[in-house]
Amino acid sequence: MQGFALSLHNMKIGIISDTHVPSAARELPSQVVRAFEGVDLILHAGDIYVPSCLDWLERLAPVMAVELGAAAHFGGDPRVSEQRVVEVEGYAIGMIHDLMVPGMRQEVRPGNIAAEYPSGSSLPGALQEIFGSRVDVVVFGHTHEAMVEEYQGVLLVNPGSPTLPRMTRRLGTIAILELTAKGRRAEIIDLARSR
Repeated sequence: MQGFALSLHNMKIGIISDTHVPSAARELPSQVVRAFEGVDLILHAGDIYVPSCLDWLERLAPVMAVELGAAAHFGGDPRVSEQRVVEVEGYAIGMIHDLMVPGMRQEVRPGNIAAEYPSGSSLPGALQEIFGSRVDVVVFGHTHEAMVEEYQGVLLVNPGSPTLPRMTRRLGTIAILELTAKGRRAEIIDLARSR
């Protein structure tokens, strides 16, 4: 796990995952450029497939990414690790591709943390076991299902997929995370509806 610290006072972060380039699409949809206009950093939560996808994103802003088997598939690329914690504006953002939380029977999907996480158990504590340190935000992918939910003070963000939302080949979603001294806010952007 690698750490990273960045501070700009107000931070706009583009979040993307499950791009599956070139199997799902020859390249990222052009709508991603418009959606990520003005972001300070881009976080890619895995299923990248090819480094050229990160190069494409890096024309927009600095990129940090996670990938299962990062060393085997992206050996030596400092942008990619198996999982990581990024420190931004006083917030610790844990990044992992497939979020499997101890105490849950399945991966995190929309609505299932509130419905299935064991009552009386600490989600922040379980996430600290995964990441090795406290996290305020978790960015993940894998399910291709976009979600922004807060539970026990932790903001969970899965941007879905811009190329394979819910495993269907069409224009999908990304997310924008805004961090300020006053708080944090994330929203899902439907690329088909963005200008």
